Amino acid sequence: MGFSQSPLSSLAEELLELAIKSGAEVAEVYQSRSHSQPVFFEANRLKQIETSQSEGTVLRLWHNGCPGLAVAYGSVAARAMVERALALSQLNPPEVVELTCAQGSVYPDVGKHVPLEQLVAWGRESIALIRNSYPEVMCNGDWERDVETTRLVNTKGLDCHYTDTTLSCYLSAEWVRGDDFLTVADGQTQRNFLHNQKVVEQILQRLNWAQENVIPPTGRVPVLFTSKAADMLWVTIQAALNGKRILEKASPWSERINTVVTSPSLTLYQDPITGPFSCPFDDEGTPTQPLIFIRDGVLENLYCDRATGRSLGVNTTGNGFRPGLSSYPTPGLFNFLIQPGTTPLKSLISQLDDGLIVDQMLGGGSGISGDFSINVDLGYRVKNGEVIGRVKDTMVAGNVYSALKQLVGLGDDADWNGSCYTPSLVVEGLSIISKH
Repeated sequence: MGFSQSPLSSLAEELLELAIKSGAEVAEVYQSRSHSQPVFFEANRLKQIETSQSEGTVLRLWHNGCPGLAVAYGSVAARAMVERALALSQLNPPEVVELTCAQGSVYPDVGKHVPLEQLVAWGRESIALIRNSYPEVMCNGDWERDVETTRLVNTKGLDCHYTDTTLSCYLSAEWVRGDDFLTVADGQTQRNFLHNQKVVEQILQRLNWAQENVIPPTGRVPVLFTSKAADMLWVTIQAALNGKRILEKASPWSERINTVVTSPSLTLYQDPITGPFSCPFDDEGTPTQPLIFIRDGVLENLYCDRATGRSLGVNTTGNGFRPGLSSYPTPGLFNFLIQPGTTPLKSLISQLDDGLIVDQMLGGGSGISGDFSINVDLGYRVKNGEVIGRVKDTMVAGNVYSALKQLVGLGDDADWNGSCYTPSLVVEGLSIISKH
């Protein structure tokens, strides 16, 4: 699936050559190809197997210092792309041109090929395990293999590329009990293999906890966010660490470098070689790097692209990524890790006299302000260290920054939720609101 056997390789060079001949001072070409094969299960049975492919090419050039960008999907007419990019450059003001020079780095492909038969087998096995314990539930899910190749080449001699093969699954169990409808879902993204047993165990645990519906707690009680739900908190923190937000003074941490911003129990970082969302270089061709953002509660670093780093008077951290092919690189995270604690989830629960477990939520989280009010889609009440049942019609409100200063427990059960690797955690200072 690499570019070495693809006509896209010669296309990149053709685009660069045409751009220079047409008057551009410098240019770059970003190419992305993906090949996905999802296997779908519906109502406990295999429904269908699909195959989808997509290709995208982005030309970015500078003419008289002014940037122009053109995007094409599928087959590409090189001259038409160059003409579109040049036309757009006439509408933009000049800017400092920053392109990565040739580095001589070779990036290996990552991830192993897994046959479709294995994806089907994993799906059937997972559904069977759940229905062995709960034959009345209805399971839906998908298991997918995705192969993505990325290449970036420019007129300064840079040419970097690699192919990433990832596996993912999503499984939901629907349980109807009279007029009570419950959906428990979980998933996983990995390279080389999937831990289906782990996904099944987590769903079965939630179904076990939901045997009874109980009255939720109210007021201010400790809230345990499972590793799946904790991502809601980290979305806000990722925004606060964004160099662009720092530059705009939109982040509450704009003037807080080298000061305490969270509980001393928290260490947050990125690692280019860890997890299924690792990558060797960003969309500007800069090698990614390990970086500690918060160490023992103290803010040490932020992340930025080339332009933002220059404005802040620092170097890029290798975090310049395109939100989409038609976008210019902007500060972004490729993976975000929270150093787990040493306490098992069961022990965290046993330490709660009266509390709430949040596992699934409805609606969005907080913005950069940190204030949020969420509906609990799947939550449980804890009394005297035991889960006594599922709660309904419950909301949780508070502020992310305040909550992370009132961290009272950090689990050892870190897991990937999207590109965020987070354990479960217990915080105080949040309000529980119920209709009961």
